[in-house]
Amino acid sequence: MKKRFWLNYAAIFGAFLVVIFFFTGAKSLTEYVKGGVANVPGAFISSCIDFLPWALFTPLIVWLLHRFPFQKKRLKQALGVHFPAALFFSLLKNFLFVWYIYYGKPYGPPSVGAYVVYFLKLLPWNVLYYAIIVGVFYILDYSRRAREREIQATRLEAQLSRAQLDVLKMQLHPHFLFNTLHAISALVHDKPDAADLMIGRLSDLLRLSLENRDRHHVPLKEELDFLKIYLEIETTRFQDRLRVHMEIDPEALDILVPNLILQPLAENAIRHGISPRKEGGDLSIRAALHGEKLCMEVADNGNGLDPAKSKKAKKGIGLTNTRERLRQMYGESHRFIVKNGSERGVRVIIELPVDRGEALPPIGELTV
Repeated sequence: MKKRFWLNYAAIFGAFLVVIFFFTGAKSLTEYVKGGVANVPGAFISSCIDFLPWALFTPLIVWLLHRFPFQKKRLKQALGVHFPAALFFSLLKNFLFVWYIYYGKPYGPPSVGAYVVYFLKLLPWNVLYYAIIVGVFYILDYSRRAREREIQATRLEAQLSRAQLDVLKMQLHPHFLFNTLHAISALVHDKPDAADLMIGRLSDLLRLSLENRDRHHVPLKEELDFLKIYLEIETTRFQDRLRVHMEIDPEALDILVPNLILQPLAENAIRHGISPRKEGGDLSIRAALHGEKLCMEVADNGNGLDPAKSKKAKKGIGLTNTRERLRQMYGESHRFIVKNGSERGVRVIIELPVDRGEALPPIGELTV
């Protein structure tokens, strides 16, 4: 972190040196064109007084941008902080400027009036410099985030493809397919309508898997529609041994969630939590909004995680892929928890920032 800070600060300082050398040359050339003598050292010192303080102030300005970014909901607060900050830095910079102007002059040090005059005279320029620094760093931050989004998009394509393949693999897993077809064959003669329904549900499940193969996010409603089809197949197969309970907040149905995020968790709960028990068990699916967070939970009342094998269980393919996808999509702004229930079974809890797909994400932290 310290190395990164100093590298970035060196880049900032280097950029200001380029500006200083440019204005040194411009001032010297202007004096020469007017017929005077080009005072390169004087022009260099003057340019340093103009811009070097801003090189020193820039890390502090960017730190303020970290704390008080210019976002729509916090615009008044940001203006209330950054405008006084611009005045403060202008005052410091003008102190150096006036000191340079009066240094060594026979009429002594500058008066308070001189400070006030130069402060007011140069205030518009100093506020403009402050605004330019803010604008440049927002542009750089936007470019950085755009590059990161491109890299993440590429990674997400691979993650989504892998997740889709995993889902299809779980759905078309020989054991799963055998049990499904076996359940269908057992129902064909006694309950032909149920068998026909199960075949239709299996077809719908595979069709939805293919239709959504290119989507990173879907509304929670669509994710639940897919999950319900899968659970209908499993309920038909397990009959009374599988009992499904859903508690879904209606306000959460339009929130965007990662595509194919719940089905692997439900499949994992059924396979490892409910299937091994002769009496079966309950599978609970919950989703609710808590402020600006969407909380989802997949829980079973099976035997729970064996403490001796819990670490290994938490590193299974389904949980590992889900954890990695969430990390790629949301970074540190999400939570993914796997733990035993209060009485029995396993709870998988996912907490995501609310995404309604209405606006671009807020500008992230600027890097200095």
